[in-house]
Amino acid sequence: MTTAPRNLKAKLKTARGRPIGSQIWLQRQLNDPYVHEAKRLGYRSRAAFKLIQLDDKYRLLRKGQRVLDLGAAPGGWTQVAVERIGSEGSILAVDILPMDGIGGAKVMQLDFLAEGADRAIRDMLGGAVDIVLSDMAPPATGHKQTDHLRIMALCDAAADFALKVLAPGGALICKTWQGGASGELVTALKRRFGVVRHAKPEASRKDSAETFLVATALKAPEIA
Repeated sequence: MTTAPRNLKAKLKTARGRPIGSQIWLQRQLNDPYVHEAKRLGYRSRAAFKLIQLDDKYRLLRKGQRVLDLGAAPGGWTQVAVERIGSEGSILAVDILPMDGIGGAKVMQLDFLAEGADRAIRDMLGGAVDIVLSDMAPPATGHKQTDHLRIMALCDAAADFALKVLAPGGALICKTWQGGASGELVTALKRRFGVVRHAKPEASRKDSAETFLVATALKAPEIA
């Protein structure tokens, strides 16, 4: 299912004593149709619908693929990927936070930016993958410029790593921030991928600055 159910209007009954920021977040959760639909379908987060909508539009996940999911916790994207690649495929889910296991996926708790993390992930993969998913985002500081720079650094790192592990024809989906990926990154990816675009799925909240970089059809490396 790629569209949300009708809007639900619920009032927060336990606002007394809660900070105003907490009240706003809880009220939004109560009235978010994607939150309700995620619970109904058994997805661990509403973010699952972002990947569903991106994949429905661009047809990236296919049976039998090998997938790397970066920033996977709590596991919504991993659940969707497992459903779509089937038992013939494989997926490695990586996050700095602990994450409960998901049938059909390997889970690895690791700081992606830590020294030696790239080698540890490649050893666990044991070979090339068909698609790299990255929903990584740093903890928000509340300072827009700082948050933008930090999330873009994660996107740059994910894209750089994707180029090391993707098989020819592979794809990358990576979270970026308002304004999209840097011009340098997009230019670099356009040299290696057939198509590079930005996309904002319907499930991304309208007040959110997030968008996603979608790069497809990785070209085979040039032989000198």
